[in-house]
Amino acid sequence: MNVYVNNLSHAEISGELRTAFEVHGTVASVTIITDEFNGRKRGFGIIEMPDEIEAKSAIEALEGSKIAGHDLHLSDRRTVSSRRVSRDRRDDEERKQIDERRNSTERRK
Repeated sequence: MNVYVNNLSHAEISGELRTAFEVHGTVASVTIITDEFNGRKRGFGIIEMPDEIEAKSAIEALEGSKIAGHDLHLSDRRTVSSRRVSRDRRDDEERKQIDERRNSTERRK
């Protein structure tokens, strides 16, 4: 099961994360997401734990705990950021307006 971790420090903390999660069970991998262009850490990651019960135990125990001065936010599913949703909605609205303008222009021809 994947555990999604948000609000991570940009410092190297993969070892600290692994140690914190291993208290609750087996950790298969720790992945800190980086920007593909500049290589900087993006502040979130994925902890892979093979056992779902252990993963849920880790989520319950570690939610809100601090690593490198940052409160961890944990989830058993990926959540879409509100910024991304807002951008998608804006893009949809812009597409509708463009389509409406095209349709009205085509009707005039």
